[in-house]
Amino acid sequence: MSKNERLIIILLASINFTHILDFMIMMPLGNYLMPYFKLSPQQFTFLVGAYTLTAGISGFAAAFFVNRYDRKKVLLYGYTGFLLGTIACGIAPSYELLLAARVLAGLFGGLIGAQVLSIVADLIPYERRGAAMGAIMSAFAMASTFGVPFSLYLANIFSWHAPFLLVGILGIVIIPLVWKLVPPMSGHIQEENGKRIDVLMAVVQNPTQRLALLFSCLIMMGHFLIIPFINPYMEFNNGYPKSITPMIYLVGGISSFFAANILGRIADKYGKLQVFSVSVLVSLFFVWLITNLPPVHFVLALAMFGIWFILATGRGVSAQAMISNVVDPKQRGSFMSFNSSVQQLGTAAASFISGIIVVQGPGGKILRYEWLGYLSIVILLICFFLARRLFRKMQNQPLVQTAMPLQEA
Repeated sequence: MSKNERLIIILLASINFTHILDFMIMMPLGNYLMPYFKLSPQQFTFLVGAYTLTAGISGFAAAFFVNRYDRKKVLLYGYTGFLLGTIACGIAPSYELLLAARVLAGLFGGLIGAQVLSIVADLIPYERRGAAMGAIMSAFAMASTFGVPFSLYLANIFSWHAPFLLVGILGIVIIPLVWKLVPPMSGHIQEENGKRIDVLMAVVQNPTQRLALLFSCLIMMGHFLIIPFINPYMEFNNGYPKSITPMIYLVGGISSFFAANILGRIADKYGKLQVFSVSVLVSLFFVWLITNLPPVHFVLALAMFGIWFILATGRGVSAQAMISNVVDPKQRGSFMSFNSSVQQLGTAAASFISGIIVVQGPGGKILRYEWLGYLSIVILLICFFLARRLFRKMQNQPLVQTAMPLQEA
């Protein structure tokens, strides 16, 4: 990558870090928020799902107009609103206000992911995009490695409000850097001749894009079915104290960080579909293991979670690189908004389904967690066969023009 490309990737990864940290931190806060507000598992999953549901709705709506605007401006607009919602979470005194703040953050957060991925896809050619996507998705690893454990540490010292305020402060620092250093991203803009509904019809009438969106939705659903109750399950069922459960995210994050960068390059060299396929198939065993985990030595639990995070990262990096290549750059902003929307809706559906299936037993124990594992395995197998059908012909060869020249700021 050139120096300018690396700089833009770093800034986009920084936005992803805060955006993902805000989303991720809600899940391990379950064993803080449930006793604090006296919540049932279903009420807690409303907090998790409210963000992703509203983000999915706003991302869908945004798809009808984002291609008319500079991607940088849309990104900054969405990021600013997201930060306001996140800060509101940090000062929320009640469950109802916290839920409303999650809705606000989601409405604007739905604009962020699609713009980040669209900018990367416009900037980086397909043959180098696996590494670029790996760098962007390493923000997930950084959020897990440093963000979540540090946020939980702050929650232990102060209160559950502290992690949200931390995200707000970091975001306030990032905004002026993006405004100053990222050039305009408007090379995709063309004269608007059709109706806005044509944006949706272009996707609906394209079988490859339809299946790619279904694939993207199911990948997120299969992954996030088991995540919301990891921390409560580890504490209430297996007896690990709050002081050590953040280590799960530390080990998982370190594993994901290296996996995102290494597997991204491997996917570029040997094939994105191959990396995805292996990652999915091997991960099925670990999904079963985690959701049926008996009390074992914590070091062994950490090792299992580390491997699971590596495999989840491998399938995520390769899947996003393949999905980004099913559409022409001029329609990419809209398509990636639809993609972001269905991902959020898949995550929301996973949260709500997990809340319906899981119940709380005596002493706060999480019951029927293994059911979520079985459902996750079925969904991931469907994704495996969908990927083989969709992307087998693509491999490392681009289907469409994949990179656009940067404009000077």
